[in-house]
Amino acid sequence: QRMDSTLHYIHNDSDLSTNSSFSPEEERKSKVQDVVPQDLLDQYLSMTDPSRAQTVDTEIAKHCAYSLPGVALTLGRQNWHCLKDTYETLASDMQWKVRRTLAFSIHELAVILGDQLTAGDLVPVFNGFLKDLDEVRIGVLKHLHDFLKLLHVDKRREYLYQLQEFLVTDNSRNWRFRAELAEQLILLLDLYSARDIYDYLRPIAFRLCADKVSSVRWISYKLVSEMVKKLYMASTPTFVVDLMNELVETFCRCHKWSGRQTFVFICQTIIEDDCLPMDQFA
Repeated sequence: QRMDSTLHYIHNDSDLSTNSSFSPEEERKSKVQDVVPQDLLDQYLSMTDPSRAQTVDTEIAKHCAYSLPGVALTLGRQNWHCLKDTYETLASDMQWKVRRTLAFSIHELAVILGDQLTAGDLVPVFNGFLKDLDEVRIGVLKHLHDFLKLLHVDKRREYLYQLQEFLVTDNSRNWRFRAELAEQLILLLDLYSARDIYDYLRPIAFRLCADKVSSVRWISYKLVSEMVKKLYMASTPTFVVDLMNELVETFCRCHKWSGRQTFVFICQTIIEDDCLPMDQFA
């Protein structure tokens, strides 16, 4: 019954929109709560003990990381102080599989904790994952939109400067990484202003349109067409005009046939998705 009430507490919409703050006295509390038996929680928290990996299971830390969002959901954000140290320990674990597991679920944890705790405790971990191995970075990349939409606008804008870093991977043949970036950028168009789209996302989109791998290019055509639609609907018409002029200069008048072919495919996508009135397209 207590667990059901906790789940209701977490999923209550009005609660998700409310910032919860802890006083210094509450922060200093030991890892004690009354949602689940304390012995059970203590056993879970002990899974990060290095001796457990030697005596119980070499991948016990990975299992701990996999279960953490569920434990956080059960305990509720008011008991996050019980898990915070364990989460930070797992986030700095030497095994990349442990960090990768956390990277894939950090957006879910952000929903559970709310914006204030996310900004204070999860954003630093998220930033660390952005600089990690590709196996870890793909976890945050796949849910980049899900995480960034939970941040305040000012904090969200800080990541505009880092998006281009996803174009660089440990292995240049890892084309799925760039394809995922293109997919995420389509979703991110809704989170940023027309100027931010033009200044930061447009250069990345143009590079992806010229990618060596066909699958990446096809997703990027969709990205550019959605960009055209978004900028056309913006209050400032100069952005979409400048974007279309650049498409003509970069691709239509390209000395390589592949560039001119890209222009045709982008035009096709713009027409199919009804991104512009036909007189504007002409």
